[in-house]
Amino acid sequence: MQFHVLSFEGPDAYSRVGGIATRVEGLTETLAAAGNDTQLWFVGDPDQPGHEFRNSVQLHRWVQWVSRHHPGGVYDGEMGKSAEYARSLPPYLAEEFLIPRVRQGRRAVVLAEEWQTVDAVLHLDYLLRTAGVRDRVSILWNANNTFGFERIPWDRLSAAAVITTVSRYMKHRMKRLGVDALVIPNGLSGDAFVPPDAATLLEFRRRFWGRTMLTKVARWDPDKRWLEVVKIMVEMKKRKWRPLLIARGGTEIYGEKVLASARAHGLRVVDGRSNGSGLKGMLASMQDVGDADIVNLRSHLDPKCRQTLFNASSVVLANSEHEPFGLVGLEAMAAGGIACTGCSGEDYAVAGQNALVLETGDPNEFVGLFEGMRTDPAQEMLLRHSARSTARRYRWKEVLSRVLLPRIELLSSPTERCSR
Repeated sequence: MQFHVLSFEGPDAYSRVGGIATRVEGLTETLAAAGNDTQLWFVGDPDQPGHEFRNSVQLHRWVQWVSRHHPGGVYDGEMGKSAEYARSLPPYLAEEFLIPRVRQGRRAVVLAEEWQTVDAVLHLDYLLRTAGVRDRVSILWNANNTFGFERIPWDRLSAAAVITTVSRYMKHRMKRLGVDALVIPNGLSGDAFVPPDAATLLEFRRRFWGRTMLTKVARWDPDKRWLEVVKIMVEMKKRKWRPLLIARGGTEIYGEKVLASARAHGLRVVDGRSNGSGLKGMLASMQDVGDADIVNLRSHLDPKCRQTLFNASSVVLANSEHEPFGLVGLEAMAAGGIACTGCSGEDYAVAGQNALVLETGDPNEFVGLFEGMRTDPAQEMLLRHSARSTARRYRWKEVLSRVLLPRIELLSSPTERCSR
């Protein structure tokens, strides 16, 4: 089968901002590894080739002529890029790929991501209908978050594509808008299950012996409940558990409010920064922690660093108030760590079985759950083992074979849509 994935984010550093890049990279590489002709159309680095074959995926860096005027990354000049993407991509995709293919009796699937691609989907649907081949192309549009929902003409999009989303939480959020989305979860690449570096783990245990290490990797955003984490740290410190929070936020201004709150509560905050990269760079960024309570990491964490950090931590805090999927929590589970999820109800998290699950923002709820686990090493080992087993069911290979591929024909319903 031929797959065309439409996304703003992609594998280039210019295009990689968050979970969407991780999603489309894992999705496309797994589709290609299964023997499918897979092509990714994304807003790529303007200085890279326009078309490139990488890891069995055909990359198409679109709107480079616009991106050259916006060096700040994929979302710099977002509105202009979205308009040009919708104007120029569908005719090229339809005329050069889709229409010739389906007229040879073969099928194609288009998978589009996020609100920036909605107008492109509507344009493509129109072109295929005009050419009389719409019933031979399956189009799915996916929502990873609620960003941009106010811009979407839901009735028109529902007529042009099957609408999907990444979790039951998102499904219920979209139901309020009259949208009945189908759930196709995010997945993990095989690299997520590579054992963390043993030497680095040993160094973590030596360096922070006697400390209760927590990790949180998330944007500086109120939805991520950073202020509740500060209160958790205060409560743990009162109990003399010597907590140490390894915090990796983004560039958002809200981070200053969070760190100011931590200092106001008597917590000592230090910056962790290193000129190095990889595991050595991560360790170097934490060499002067001393008796600090919070290390505010300023250096990039690559996947290997995150895996090692998640495994070394007592708990990885993924306690968001609004969490469409919770990829960090699932990555922590795959790495053999213990995830603590929030009240948005991640599909993969089962309280007390494979994760700690919070229902409120009360720090005493976390402290109570953690203390129960802390005093029962057997429970902690069981949680880690069960978490890793659960994560294996969310490998991209499993998601594709179990959910997406068997349902492509069922989900499309092109004949029904064309009759509207």
